[in-house]
Amino acid sequence: MNKPLRIALTKGRLEKDTIALFEKLGIDCTAVHEKGRKLILPVADGKMEVVLAKAADVITYVEHGVCDIGVVGKDTIMEMKGKFFELVDLGFGKCRFAVATKKGSSFYSGYNVKTIATKYPNVARNYFESKGMDVEIVKIEGSVELAPLLELSDAIVDIVETGTTLKENGLEVIDTIAPISARLIVNTVSMKLKQQEIEALIKMIENNI
Repeated sequence: MNKPLRIALTKGRLEKDTIALFEKLGIDCTAVHEKGRKLILPVADGKMEVVLAKAADVITYVEHGVCDIGVVGKDTIMEMKGKFFELVDLGFGKCRFAVATKKGSSFYSGYNVKTIATKYPNVARNYFESKGMDVEIVKIEGSVELAPLLELSDAIVDIVETGTTLKENGLEVIDTIAPISARLIVNTVSMKLKQQEIEALIKMIENNI
């Protein structure tokens, strides 16, 4: 018997949006709604399995082939990179990577090395390198908005949805780095071994987004 097609989903909002999409395709996702504390759940009458994981782990599981497919934000893909196929922009989970500073600060003036606080050091480094700027990066785990307020950094690189949190903390966006949304990624070997199943699912998804 064929092993079920295993799909890693990013827990939280992307999980809910993906399950809503699957149900639109007629895939029975009852087990996900009744999951309790379970992390591996049969869907589509056992033809598929959903694995619930943190965003970074979705990439790891797909890259290593323990999951065939993953749904993860473009932000995580840009930060982690990795060997897999990025095949579909699912169009939900939309936001953007942006550079923000304290309102009215002249970030691009002067020649001193600027300090950037972020949860995404690779994205920040790549962006400023592309602009030919030498920056010092400080990795922050919690509320990045605090860093410029405490004068730890000259700017932040963060995900911005509405910009309300920034405004409320006296910060403003000065540059957009890239748009972000949920993406469907596929393991390179799975794409060969389970090509028909994966292509059929992708076609269904593309016809419904």
